[in-house]
Amino acid sequence: MEKTEVKEEVKQDKLPKGIVVAALIMALGAFPAMLDSTIVNIAINHLSQIFNTTFSMVQWVVTAYALALAVAVPFSGWIIQKIDGKKLFMGAIVLFLLASGLSATSWNIQSLIVFRIIQGFAAGILMPTVATLVIQMAGKDKLGRLMSIISIPTILGPILGPIIGGLILQGLTWHWLFLVNLPIGIVALILMQWKLPKFEPSNPSAKLDWAGIMSLSLASALLIYGITEVKSSDNSIGGIVSIIVGVALAIIYIVYAFRKKDNALIPLKLFKSKNFSASFISLFLTGFAVNGPMLLLPMFLQNIRGLSVITAALWLIPQGLGMLVTRSLTGKMTDKIGARFVAIPTILITLIGTFPFIFFDLSTSSWIVWLVLFIRGMGVGGYTIAVMSDSYTGLERSQVPQASTATRIIQNIGAAFGSAVLATMVSNYLIGKEGTIANMTSAYHVGFTASLIFMVVGVIPALFLTNKMKKKV
Repeated sequence: MEKTEVKEEVKQDKLPKGIVVAALIMALGAFPAMLDSTIVNIAINHLSQIFNTTFSMVQWVVTAYALALAVAVPFSGWIIQKIDGKKLFMGAIVLFLLASGLSATSWNIQSLIVFRIIQGFAAGILMPTVATLVIQMAGKDKLGRLMSIISIPTILGPILGPIIGGLILQGLTWHWLFLVNLPIGIVALILMQWKLPKFEPSNPSAKLDWAGIMSLSLASALLIYGITEVKSSDNSIGGIVSIIVGVALAIIYIVYAFRKKDNALIPLKLFKSKNFSASFISLFLTGFAVNGPMLLLPMFLQNIRGLSVITAALWLIPQGLGMLVTRSLTGKMTDKIGARFVAIPTILITLIGTFPFIFFDLSTSSWIVWLVLFIRGMGVGGYTIAVMSDSYTGLERSQVPQASTATRIIQNIGAAFGSAVLATMVSNYLIGKEGTIANMTSAYHVGFTASLIFMVVGVIPALFLTNKMKKKV
């Protein structure tokens, strides 16, 4: 009798096959958007030669994508309440693929930037939508496992982007940086039409909150732009002004949301949830502890180890593998014992996988670097899944789109802050010093040390994440 009960419990604990298939299909549909967040980075110099323009002008191919994405995220929080989620998701993919095709036909740098803006806007709709739809499919006890599936694009996309981009530039023309999205997206669309269920809108009568959308869109875009520019000596004043205006708009939104209460795009009552507030703060800190080092690592491998761009990208594969290894286990453990006792151990693993980088130099054995990167990936992947899952725990169905919007905004801002702050610390360390390998190595050590400090600080909000162990006692 006891064996039968155990078997029945295990059976009920498994994710239904249909839900797993739907989540995997949506992850496939979101993959090109995450791939395109980094695939162009490796081609900046190449594109400047192709279009015969300056490096700073070509940088807008990357910046325009990020800013358009930031602007679209608040808009997605409203539109997903109005229409069928399946139609919205597929429509965003069609728009993204159309913009990808147009990007490949660009006749000058200005046209490419315009098409990248359309791409970025579509990506800004895609990412919060996939999270919202998966949460609607999941039961309260399955959030972690489903989040571990839809996190695959977020984990692999940015890492594979430079690798795929480098391989394309070696064997094909630059057009394939964008055409590569088409077969992936088309397959995803066919599978969605065939397998994806309909998702009824949560609030068809929701009115377009222009004031909320505009203030949040401009605030996040200005903050990201300002952070990106402030580390540049050419436009640091413009960056500072953008940050000030962005912060002012964020404050204006808070006052506005306080008055609008439940009718606000992101109601402030979401922050009454202890685990949501803790997740919100944690997602910002991941920018310093996760995204910042993601920027430093390839720079360290190129400038200190002397690797080529494509080789440096290949060296980061162990980190991606580490993320994938812990993905499934982390999701299950988050569902069973709560995010708190998953996030804190994975923070420790991330520290173990980052700490050696404050000692690594040109003489460090390759296999040691790969092993440490693998360990770091195990921690980073687990931490991100646990925190993202807990941001939705205990929310009502109508609050899920609002939470998706809020978490995506803070992730984007945190990633920009983390990358900019750590990169600035490295460059500032070198001011007045000779550009020797020893000095550059010390500069990167400073950056990695700062990321460790922010990771330790991340333990504080992690203490307020969900603890399901209490309920079982």
